[in-house]
Amino acid sequence: MASQDWFSKDFYATLGVPKDADQAAVKKAYRQLAKELHPDRNPGNASAEQRFKDVGEAYAVLSDPEQRKQYDAVRAMGSGGPRFTPGGTGGQGFEDVFGGMFGGAQQAGGAGFEDILSQMFGGGFQRGPQKGSDIAAVTEVSFREAAQGATVTLGLDGQRVSTRLPAGVQDGQKIRVPGKGRAGANGGPKGDLLLTVRVAKHPVFSNDGLNLRVQVPVTFAEATLGATIQVPTLSGDKVTVKVPAGTASGQILRVKGRGLTSRDKTGDLHVAIVVDVPRKLSRAAKQAVEELAAQLGDSPREALYKDAAK
Repeated sequence: MASQDWFSKDFYATLGVPKDADQAAVKKAYRQLAKELHPDRNPGNASAEQRFKDVGEAYAVLSDPEQRKQYDAVRAMGSGGPRFTPGGTGGQGFEDVFGGMFGGAQQAGGAGFEDILSQMFGGGFQRGPQKGSDIAAVTEVSFREAAQGATVTLGLDGQRVSTRLPAGVQDGQKIRVPGKGRAGANGGPKGDLLLTVRVAKHPVFSNDGLNLRVQVPVTFAEATLGATIQVPTLSGDKVTVKVPAGTASGQILRVKGRGLTSRDKTGDLHVAIVVDVPRKLSRAAKQAVEELAAQLGDSPREALYKDAAK
């Protein structure tokens, strides 16, 4: 749902991008500004904190195609065509313009300016309880916090709002938090918080859905002869994994049930084997490798050449 205060907010200017910027440019601008303005880098700086919130709100709207379309329509209505002025001699105010559009506002039994805006944003002409508008925001969490489902706290409209993220939340996932938006009118319920989650990268682990992935180096001997190795997990312990003899670099070994856990499902841990090639060899080691190469014989690229010629 488009917010009524979009009339006065230029999200493109907030992110420093043109109105025709594509999603990649919007994302790049947001990430740069969010990094510069993050509260951890600007402790006690109220101005930076407010800009960080504004940047997050702008990105949450412009990164969502449907919300961006609604926002552009609202802004176009506020800036295109007749210029809206406070009214007075020779000028048309909001009430005059919308009155002409809808057959005369403020007449007895007719709809006033607030009623018309209410109709445009989903409230209709009724004067009963109306739900408050939604708030769009962005939060950044660590990889581990996203995996375990952390509680995040945001400053919204001068208030501190806390919510718990579901375990296994993904980068870019949008979460609707009921009742955490703006206050309703005439006793109506609060709107919702539309929260976009950004997940930081982990130095060891990555994920594809609920499946975790980790790259584990092994020696040439371990890959060739086979070995039993210890692999780290996100929970902090290690699991034992058997590397079969003749394992190639890049081969994936699966450890069932050691991935991320959502409400009703648990993923697996995918162990990507990386054969570690030594950069320096002693004279004896080099001689041993040369003898091995002589015994292995044919080049492993013969099949490649044959297939390439087809």
